[in-house]
Amino acid sequence: MTTTTGSATWRRAGIVATIACLALAPADAFAARPGDKDEGKVEQSGEKNNDELASVIRFDLSHNGTGPSSGPMTVQSSNWTPPPCWYEPKYTPEQLKADHMKTKNLPHASGLGEAVAAFEKHYVEGHPYKNYNMAKKGKGMFWDRAALPYEEGGDIFACKKPPFWVDNGEPPNVENAVTPEVLAELAYAKIKIPGTKVTLAPENVTKVNLHTWAWLDKAKFKPVSVTASLNAGGQNIEATTTAEPQSLRIEPGTDDAETHPASGDCTINKDGSIGSPYVRGNAKKIPPCGVTYLRSSGNGTYELKATITWKVTWKGTGVPGGKLPDGTFGTTQDVTVEEVQAINR
Repeated sequence: MTTTTGSATWRRAGIVATIACLALAPADAFAARPGDKDEGKVEQSGEKNNDELASVIRFDLSHNGTGPSSGPMTVQSSNWTPPPCWYEPKYTPEQLKADHMKTKNLPHASGLGEAVAAFEKHYVEGHPYKNYNMAKKGKGMFWDRAALPYEEGGDIFACKKPPFWVDNGEPPNVENAVTPEVLAELAYAKIKIPGTKVTLAPENVTKVNLHTWAWLDKAKFKPVSVTASLNAGGQNIEATTTAEPQSLRIEPGTDDAETHPASGDCTINKDGSIGSPYVRGNAKKIPPCGVTYLRSSGNGTYELKATITWKVTWKGTGVPGGKLPDGTFGTTQDVTVEEVQAINR
């Protein structure tokens, strides 16, 4: 499954916003684009409405986690988040001119005439671009901003630089301009972890003081990945971000319980599994991964939480790649604990 966004509607919206902003706030003329509307609303609806969230970046989700219980990882780093916005190729000189000419003929509110004049000074009259940079037609593109959806941490307003020219194949020296590493960080935000129900023995209903074994089979516990790519403006780059399961943390849902091991952290086995399946006759043995409840759940249940830690790495075009912050993803399941004396045979 591959997804992509991008359209001429986006470009026209960008020109309108640039002009509008010039009239309203000359000191920060390009901080907004047309269609920005109220901050927060645009990010949530952008991909559907083809406004500033539209992007030429493609995301290959065919190796991502799926299912109704899948979800994004929680980043295990307090000082790192995926880029809320980035810069990418958006306009050829012809597109910039065509969209601007259409915008000039739109009904203008008070003050927008000055904004149009300021835009033309910047992109037409040579301060710094002359005639929409037509002299370099076919040799590059104007780059502009795009953003993740709001629910994925996107913030289009974090990128304030006006559209700028980049020669084909030349990576711009601008923070958050698309590079393989930026693509890898954006792919991180798209990763979904499949919901993984831990196998328990006894299953769902256990007894006070009876060891409950927990495990995850390798077949249900495998890496997921997302590839992000850019093929525009002379750029043909991609990056793949991969999340691999590393460990399982068991939280019994009550203080009246003992986890095994005591830390509750079950490490991954050499074969890629976690824990060990219960085998008949092992009831007296302490499981390598599991829990022993010390008190009945009464008429209710305990909510056992199983949180998996995922190691995240990336590789990209022309670069070796490296590590990104670990992530976690947890699921819960109800466990009934009955007050019955367990007799092991």
